[in-house]
Amino acid sequence: MDLPEIFTKFVEDHGDIADKFKEISDLCSKVGKLGSQSQHLVQLGVSIGAGSVGAVKSHARRALEAGLSKEDLVQATLLSATTVGFPAMIAAYSWVQEVISHMDTK
Repeated sequence: MDLPEIFTKFVEDHGDIADKFKEISDLCSKVGKLGSQSQHLVQLGVSIGAGSVGAVKSHARRALEAGLSKEDLVQATLLSATTVGFPAMIAAYSWVQEVISHMDTK
């Protein structure tokens, strides 16, 4: 899945800020014992809770690239229903399915 145009523009215009956010992300990922796949599921769950289309799609894509299965992403999404509510879960489900479909066509 291609990066959103606005993100690409932000990186072009403010690469120094983007680099610092990447640095912070890398540091946070090294703090504890969670492996890469668990970290991606946590980030997906937080993104769903925040209702962020871009973050859900980004973390779903990165989770698949990290070796998680489509079924893992679907389960994580479905688990959000009792926390964020059915409508929010369905929205996130559609965003995750969009990423899965796009990755399948690659």
